[in-house]
Amino acid sequence: MAARVLRARGAAWAGGLLQRAAPCSLLPRLRTWTSSSNRSREDSWLKSLFVRKVDPRKDAHSNLLAKKETSNLYKLQFHNVKPECLEAYNKICQEVLPKIHEDKHYPCTLVGTWNTWYGEQDQAVHLWRYEGGYPALTEVMNKLRENKEFLEFRKARSDMLLSRKNQLLLEFSFWNEPVPRSGPNIYELRSYQLRPGTMIEWGNYWLLIVTRLRARAIRFRQDGNEAVGGFFSQIGQLYMVHHLWAYRDLQTREDIRNAAWHKHGWEELVYYTVPLIQEMESRIMIPLKTSPLQ
Repeated sequence: MAARVLRARGAAWAGGLLQRAAPCSLLPRLRTWTSSSNRSREDSWLKSLFVRKVDPRKDAHSNLLAKKETSNLYKLQFHNVKPECLEAYNKICQEVLPKIHEDKHYPCTLVGTWNTWYGEQDQAVHLWRYEGGYPALTEVMNKLRENKEFLEFRKARSDMLLSRKNQLLLEFSFWNEPVPRSGPNIYELRSYQLRPGTMIEWGNYWLLIVTRLRARAIRFRQDGNEAVGGFFSQIGQLYMVHHLWAYRDLQTREDIRNAAWHKHGWEELVYYTVPLIQEMESRIMIPLKTSPLQ
């Protein structure tokens, strides 16, 4: 008897608290929730407030979002270098990496190589493209294992590094393909960690604006040909999106970003994509002298 009285008082207290805290439109459902002890937690209406329902898909994200006309695969490398070794690291990279890039026996291209200027310090960033996808990547890796100069380079490089990581990426169908450009430029790599399950939504919002406005969303930030490339991860840290931009200097970057807000449609794109993001990071990077992107 005492237990039933306590449960009744607890239910009444909870009901009163919910009634005071909840909007009037939610009270009927909240009353039902407090009085229905047999309803399973999974079926409660509260779950629908916190769990986003994802429409079932019949194809992989890579097939829905990537360019159909190419089979390019990209590798993005982040090398955290010992501060006292950065100059020596840059020197050996500029000696060895262009040789791989220029050798026709390797189905790969060095898209760009940089040092981070603002963001994580003493960091090198390399972007490679493999023409032919995963088979090309495998072919290059197998050949490099037989390349004595590269093996010596890797051994020397390992003594200069604190840590390193990489990601395999595909390029979005609605973004430019990175091509060599003259400088001088600074580059911004904007990296977005999306909420799991939201990559299709991210791509759809961008694609919707691009299709409806005939690439206006990209052109918002292309008054001076700023857009370099857009990618999403396949291996490594998943649900990652990377946008690569080029600017003449930091003030030009600021002016272009501010001007984008005055163009119709940009604020809509930001409004719908920001809630999909868990974390975001911006790196300002300076290209090495041998980088095809200057």
